[in-house]
Order: sequence, then C-alpha cells, then structure tokens
Amino acid sequence: MNKIIKFSEAINQALDISMKRNKNVIILGLGVDDPKRIFNTTINLKEKFGENRVFDMPTAENGITGFALGASLKGFRPVISHQRVEFSLLSMEQIINQAAKWNYMNGGQMSVPLVIRLIIGRGWGQGPQHSQSLESIFAHIPGLKVISPANPYDAKGLLISSIEDNNPVIFFEHRWLHDTLGRVPEKYYKVSIGNAKVIARGSDLTIVSNSFMTFEVMKSLDILKKYKISPEVIDLRTIRPLDKTTIIKSVKKTKKLLVVDNGWISFGISSEIISTVSEQCSNILKSKPSRVGINDSPIPSTRALARHCYPGPNEILKATCKMLNKKISKKDLKILPLNKTDVPDKLFKGPF
Repeated sequence: MNKIIKFSEAINQALDISMKRNKNVIILGLGVDDPKRIFNTTINLKEKFGENRVFDMPTAENGITGFALGASLKGFRPVISHQRVEFSLLSMEQIINQAAKWNYMNGGQMSVPLVIRLIIGRGWGQGPQHSQSLESIFAHIPGLKVISPANPYDAKGLLISSIEDNNPVIFFEHRWLHDTLGRVPEKYYKVSIGNAKVIARGSDLTIVSNSFMTFEVMKSLDILKKYKISPEVIDLRTIRPLDKTTIIKSVKKTKKLLVVDNGWISFGISSEIISTVSEQCSNILKSKPSRVGINDSPIPSTRALARHCYPGPNEILKATCKMLNKKISKKDLKILPLNKTDVPDKLFKGPF
C-alpha cells in the first residue's frame, strides 16, 4: 500500500525497516534521541529498539566516526547522523583515509558497511559555516558511494540500499526537502545505487540535477511548456557512482546540456558531468554546455545577500532560454519573496 508522506517520514521508515530486518543496524550521532530527532527522521526509534541501538554521542565527530568504523568491522551496520555536513569535516581523516580505503587495503577481505547521513542546505542565517553543499568533496574519493535523493520515494529506497551495502556510503539530505511530500510504499523496497532517473521526457535539451535542485527544476517546467520548450530532466539520485550512460543517452538525443548544481559550480558535480559529456559527445553538441549553481563565494548570512547567492527556477528558466535563443518575459520570472530565500516555510522555527 502506498501513502503520501514527508521526505523525513520516508527516512524514518527506512531506518525502522532496516533495524527490524537486521539487529546489527545501529544509529548514532548528535541529536538522534533529542526532542526534535533530527528533523523527525529518528522519531520513535529509541523507544522501539532501545538505547543500545539508538544513542547520542559526545561532541567529538572524529571519535564518533572511529567508533562506527570499528563497529562496522565487527559486524555491525552503523548509521551516523550529522545535523550539518560541516560537522563531518572534523572526521575527514577517518572517512577518507580509513573507511574509504579499508576494503582495498585488505584485498577485499574486510568491508566497512557504514552509512553517514549528512544534512545540507540553506536557511535561518546559518551562513558560511553551516549552509554548504559539499557533495563534490566526498564524490572525489574512490571507495565512497555518494547518494543525494530528491523525493521521499527515492529517499527511502536508497537509504535501505545504502544500509545493506557493504561499502561506506555518504547519504546527503537537503533539509528543505524534509517536509516535501511523495507517494511511498509502506513495505520494504530498494532503489538501486548508481542509477539516475529520467523524470521528464523531452527533446529540446537535457537538464541534469540532484537533491533540492531537482525540486527547483520541476517548478520551472510549466513555464517552459508555455514557451514550447520540452526538456528531458534527469535526477542523478546517486553522485558516485555517476550514471554516465543515462546522461550520455539523453544528450545524444537532445544535443544540448544544462546542469543545475546543488552546490558551487567551480570544481563541482556540474564540472564532472560537463567534462564527461564533452569528452564523449563533443561532435554532436549543438551548443556549449551550461550550468547553474551557487555563486562562487562563501555562503552569506544575511537574507539580503542570500537571495542573490542561491539559484532557483528563475535562473534555470534564464539559462534554458539562453541556450535555446528564446526570450522570457519578466512576468514569467517568478521572483521569490525575500523571506523565501532563507526560510522554507512559516513552520520553520530555527536552525535545527
């Protein structure tokens, strides 16, 4: 049976189901058992499975990761939760030098079935140190799998797949997606890691995006239809391994590429996708690839500046029309109200 639920509920269901299916799945991290339960994603889990399987940790991210790494080598399947991606930066040695390389350095004899949930996204004046999207840092590292779902269905299926995977998985959640709704089966199911999804068929150009930016791309489709523009939209879902086959197949059909990056465009995911397409399809492209992403500067704290930092439907519409040599009227550029650039909705009360 399918139900319409929030993205956060889908994450919660994935954790609940995984813990029921495998007694070695444990959840740890700052806030997993506090009153807000990491945007409600870990709600009721401690009550169901006990404090030996769902527990808070000291504010020592490197130590948390080392503990989880050791537990994974002893047969457990830990899920670490960080309420900000930046907190994980304090444990990069453990992630990059240990978890990512352990299987390789042991000739495949030992694996690290570890999931690290990282919350990304803007809001509430969090500014330079708590609003970043750092997917490209982790995607650069061989040995890590990097997941970035855009809807509740994929969030649940991909998290279950990540927990059951024998490799370390970095699982990104954009906090503005936690309250978005989608139809999700109540039962157990998996979404394959490494497969992108074509979520809108078209022939005029290929738009590739992931996470919250897929949500923003979909907002622009009605206006593009008004201008008789038919894009083919690909939701990456998985950043590493990158589904190059799906992207190349689409670009060969449309012969144009726009990448909407969830983070900075310099040295980022969009750079990798455009490089791949340029290497394999340069002879058929009818225009140079384009990209949209966060402005190349530290994230501002003030709302006045934040509204000029983050891309949205307007920037996607402008980039699309520019590629196709079409003009878009000002009335069709739906400028977001100032408060919408920093706060997702009226129910949002604070940083956590």
